[in-house]
Amino acid sequence: MEGVTKTYEVARAPGLWGRPATERVLDAVTNFTLTVQPGEFVSVIGPSGCGKTTVLFLLAGIRQATSGRIEVCGRAPAAAVREGLCGVIFQQPVLFEWLTAEENILLPLRLRDARWWWWRGRRGLYRETGRRLLQTVELDPFASYYPDKLSGGMQQRVAIARALTLDPQVLLLDEPFGALDEITRDRMNLELLRLSAARSLTVVFVTHSIEEAVFLSDRVVVMGRAASGRAHSSIVREIDVDLPRPRTSSLKEEPSFFQRVREGRAALREAQDLSG
Repeated sequence: MEGVTKTYEVARAPGLWGRPATERVLDAVTNFTLTVQPGEFVSVIGPSGCGKTTVLFLLAGIRQATSGRIEVCGRAPAAAVREGLCGVIFQQPVLFEWLTAEENILLPLRLRDARWWWWRGRRGLYRETGRRLLQTVELDPFASYYPDKLSGGMQQRVAIARALTLDPQVLLLDEPFGALDEITRDRMNLELLRLSAARSLTVVFVTHSIEEAVFLSDRVVVMGRAASGRAHSSIVREIDVDLPRPRTSSLKEEPSFFQRVREGRAALREAQDLSG
């Protein structure tokens, strides 16, 4: 992302006595620049409303930038997602209730190969892909379960497996573990680290948790918002997390981990001070 701005025009209701409706311009992100290296794990934190999710949605092609340049794997964001080079995981699992865990995971393949005769002809291969991905997220005994029979953590693992179905190079995650209890969240963090390392994934991870960001990342990007309500024109701070990998839960007891968390907390306070 280079010099990216995303502006929303918010229409107001017509004024009294026939006055014309007015529009208010809201800059969700202004002059934002971020480069993520292949294989790098970058977390984005910041106060509520600073534009973290907007940045992720721009990278995923869900929103279009008003100005600036965005490339994902050398392509426009929407093209990267369409070609299976980029996977997206949202705050909620967003599973189809009438599909089993395996069917939800295989949905990207069914959408890509939309002709039903092709789906029937390749059914054995696809089911093998589904089983392999279920094993990857340790859910193979639950292949035939529907989402309402799965716990929140299990549903999110299905969502992760679905995002990996087309073997992406980049994974974008928008607070995927925010609704989980602490123990399940810790387990999902370890699972994400294992998957990203095994597949050499490039990851952009949005979170509100400083501890989570430090534990997962190679680099933590702290965003801020100016007191006027317009997005701050630059990243407040970037923190290099030069902690050893592979990482385990015991890292959270190390002084070096607490030092990075303190740096992150100080940067977040700085970002909040900008908001007034």
